[in-house]
Amino acid sequence: MLSRSRTLPSRIHHGIIEERHDVKHYLQVEVQPKKPTEAEKPINILSNYSKCFDDDGRSKRTGTFWTASAHIITAVIGSGVLSLAWSVAQLGWIAGPLVMLLFALVNLYTSNLLTLCYRTTDSVTGHRNYTYMEAVKNILGGRKVKISGLIQYFNLFGIAIGYTIAASVSMMAIKRSNCYHKSHGEDPCHMSSNGYMITFGTAEVIFSQIPDFDQVWWLSIVAAIMSFTYSSVGLGLGIGKVAENRSFKGSLTGISIGTVTQAGTVTDTQKIWRSMQALGAMAFAYSFSIILIEIQDTIKSPPAEYKTMRKATVLSVAVTTVFYLLCGCMGYAAFGDNAPGNLLTGFGFYNPYWLLDIANFAIVVHLVGAYQNMQVFCQPLFAFVEKWCARKWAKNGFVTSEYKIAVPFLGVYQLNLFRLVCRTGFVLSTTIIAMLMPFFNDVVGILGAFGFWPLTVYFPIDMYISQRKIPRWSNRWLGLQLLSFTCLIVSVVAAVGSMAGVVLDLKTYKPFKTSY
Repeated sequence: MLSRSRTLPSRIHHGIIEERHDVKHYLQVEVQPKKPTEAEKPINILSNYSKCFDDDGRSKRTGTFWTASAHIITAVIGSGVLSLAWSVAQLGWIAGPLVMLLFALVNLYTSNLLTLCYRTTDSVTGHRNYTYMEAVKNILGGRKVKISGLIQYFNLFGIAIGYTIAASVSMMAIKRSNCYHKSHGEDPCHMSSNGYMITFGTAEVIFSQIPDFDQVWWLSIVAAIMSFTYSSVGLGLGIGKVAENRSFKGSLTGISIGTVTQAGTVTDTQKIWRSMQALGAMAFAYSFSIILIEIQDTIKSPPAEYKTMRKATVLSVAVTTVFYLLCGCMGYAAFGDNAPGNLLTGFGFYNPYWLLDIANFAIVVHLVGAYQNMQVFCQPLFAFVEKWCARKWAKNGFVTSEYKIAVPFLGVYQLNLFRLVCRTGFVLSTTIIAMLMPFFNDVVGILGAFGFWPLTVYFPIDMYISQRKIPRWSNRWLGLQLLSFTCLIVSVVAAVGSMAGVVLDLKTYKPFKTSY
């Protein structure tokens, strides 16, 4: 008889387990894997990948709370600050600062809503949106994408016109301040701005032909330094003027009826128009919503990008508002009802003329770069038109062909005839319109009114409602719609006032002939 297998259990005899003594019992010990040496350790490709790239496959973002704050502040503080003294002068000491604070609060609130739309479906793990328009496309879609695009590109076109006016007036102001100094105040130094607009336009034609000129790393740094330079000079000169007067000018209700201005004597109706126009100028000063998502796309995580961006937005809007209040209120306190439409170029300051020259030169340098740079201005518009045409006429050599031209000391330049004609035509059209309507305050008011409601309020609120699936007619939905409707009324009022300002200015202005 074969011996019983060692793998079988012990015999059971009459209900008693018979212990087997012919079988050796072994203790089963779990085999421990051998610890690999440093040289044998496998490389974790995914771990190294996540250290170098984000969840969308792009290089790891390195932006922080401080860099985001700096980007927002430098993007917001621009030429719009120069018209704030005039805006406060139209509204007075009560309504002026109060309206500015209200614009700051609305921008802060809607910007916080917009930060939640950087990622689609989920604010922490959802699909990233790299631009404002991409967020509208992925969250709202349909016809609203085209409407948003048209508004943005029209706004960019208008900003290019405004920048042409501001830069040319600043160049003219340098010439006038030097002329005034040499004549010891005896020569009024009248001159036309047309030549300076042509000069600025020529420079922009050259810069616009440089592909990706807006990506030059040092351009944003120079623009930021320039914007803070002329804004600080304007604030400092306002404080100095108040100290010289030893009193604060102005009134609680704003400009007085009967005040004589360049556009004529202020009537009851004109005071209403000017007050409405001031709303548009203040709205323009806070216009930064269309670059907010692009700034948020530079922030690293964790924590979630929207948390960092919210903190950065609060700090940025607070710093900007304090600076705006100081510039606007000090300018009004210095000049009262005669506050110039452009604080530095309104010729309110004659001395020290060299400081005025530095400030106005800083404006020109800032606007030359800002015309092409800061991601919001003309380069995206150029790219949109050129890509659309390249798809439409893919086999047309005029549109798609590039010719290599050797440039001494700079290498080879890829010349595209369509790009040359398209970008030159764009700059030419903005320059001609600026020469036809060189009204800084009116243009700023129109731009602020046109861009404030749709880009700063409507689309962020609509995207937030869609993203969070807020039910119709709920309290939150009603509150958001009420805010949107109120801001729509403000935009319409500001647009009407700015248009009325253009009509009034055209009564005394002759295109291509009027001198200042």
